[in-house]
Amino acid sequence: MHSVEFGAGTPVLVIHGFCVDHRLLLGLDPVFDAHGQWRRVYVDLPGMGQTAAGPEIDSTDAVANAVVSFTRETFGDAEFAILGNSFGGMIARHLVAEFGDQVLGVALLCPVVLADHGSRAVPQRTVIRTNPALMATLDPVDAADYEAMSVVQSPGNWSRFRDAALPGLRIFDPAAIERISKNYALREEPEGRFAAFQGPTLILAGRQDHVVGFQDQIALANSYPQSTIVVLDHAGHNAHLDQPVLTAALVKDWLTRVKAWKKSSNVSKT
Repeated sequence: MHSVEFGAGTPVLVIHGFCVDHRLLLGLDPVFDAHGQWRRVYVDLPGMGQTAAGPEIDSTDAVANAVVSFTRETFGDAEFAILGNSFGGMIARHLVAEFGDQVLGVALLCPVVLADHGSRAVPQRTVIRTNPALMATLDPVDAADYEAMSVVQSPGNWSRFRDAALPGLRIFDPAAIERISKNYALREEPEGRFAAFQGPTLILAGRQDHVVGFQDQIALANSYPQSTIVVLDHAGHNAHLDQPVLTAALVKDWLTRVKAWKKSSNVSKT
C-alpha cells in the first residue's frame, strides 16, 4: 500500500475518503508538525492514488483488511492514533474495533456512519454563496467536480479543492471503485464489536454536508464517550477544506488530548 510519511514520534495513520487519495488531507499536516512529535503516515487506499487494487479488492471489507495488514506491518505493537475522512472514517472505525486499546485516539472528519445512502439523514444540497465569475474561468470538468461539492465558492476554497481533491479524483481505478461500491457496507458495524471506545475522539461534521450529513455523526458519539462533537456551518463534505482554520483548531485540541491520554495510560501501566 502506497504511503507518505512525515515526522517522528507517536504514529498517526491518516486515511482519506472515496475516489481521492492521501493528498486530500495533507493540508492538515502543519497542525501535526506544530503540535508535538508525530509520525504521520498518509495512505492511498486500494484502487486510489498510487495503490493498485487486484480483483480481490471487491468490497469495503477487503479494503479494511488491507489497511489492517498495513497497520500491523507499519506500527507493530506500538500505540497509534487515527484520523479518517469520509470513507476513511468508516475504515478508521473498523480499526478501532480491530486494534482496541492500541488505538490512542481517533478523529473522524465527515465520516461515513451509514453505508446505505438511502438510510442517511442528509440535508438538501445547498450552496450558500456562488461565484459565477470564478466558475467561468475553470475547466468545465473541474468546474463540475467543484460545483458538486462546494458550499461557499471562492478563489481560496477553489484552490484548496484543486490541490487536495482533484489529483485523486483524476487517477482512481474505476473498475476497483465499482467493485467496492457494490459491497460498500462492512459486514459488521464496528461499534457492535466494542462497548465504547474510551480514547480521545473528535467527530467533525459539516452542516451543509449532503453526502453523509451530520445527524448520524452526532448519534455515533454514543460509542465514543470522550468525544468532541462539532457541526461546522458553511461546511460541506469537505469540511476541512471549507473551514480550514476551525478544523485546524479542533485537530490541535484533539492532539493535545491524545498526548495527555498517552501519558496517563503509560503511567497506569507502570
